[in-house]
Order: sequence, then C-alpha cells, then structure tokens
Amino acid sequence: MTIIYSFLFCGFICLIGQIILDNTKFTPGHVTSSLVVLGAFLGMLGCYDKIINFVGVGASIPITSFGNTLFNSAYSGYLSGGFIGIFNELLCNVSLGICSAIIFSFIFTLLTKVKD
Repeated sequence: MTIIYSFLFCGFICLIGQIILDNTKFTPGHVTSSLVVLGAFLGMLGCYDKIINFVGVGASIPITSFGNTLFNSAYSGYLSGGFIGIFNELLCNVSLGICSAIIFSFIFTLLTKVKD
C-alpha cells in the first residue's frame, strides 16, 4: 500500500505543478522555486515529516523534499552551532544532491544531441 501512496503523492505534486503552468504565466523555474518554498514551509510546520512517515520514500523524490531538506538542515545547524552552523549543516546535507544533479546533467548532455 505504501507504493500506491508514494505514487499518488508524487503524482499530486506533478499535478500541482502542471496546473500552475497551465493556468498562470509562470515559467518552469517559477514553479520549481515555488514547490521548493512549499516544501520548506511544510517542513517548518512539521507536516512534511508526517507526510514522509505516511507516504514513505515517495515523499523524498519530488522537488518539495529539497525544500524540506534545506529547512531541516538549516534549523539543525542553527541549533547546534548558531548562525555559522546554519551554513555548515546546510552545505553538508545538500551538497550531495546539487553535485549529483550537475554531474548527471553533464553526462546526459554529452550523450544526447541538441535539436535546433
């Protein structure tokens, strides 16, 4: 049943993004940024952790989980090291995702041909 909940949650996030794209003049960058902020806001309220517990790993896949990770890293860094700890925890926890996105996008760029 967790697989179905994961699938539905990811589909719901994609549905929200597509509705925003179709009904507003937002660009994909605006939608992505909005979903990151939504994930951070849900993480701040403590709702996103409950969603992860209910849905499972499916809540860790969409872009909203990146916002949740940003908030949780910054908050735990602030609690452990003050203002400087925000940057320490934030960079340690998020750098793997950012580096892998850069590396995989570079590899796919080499493997595909751009159409004019």
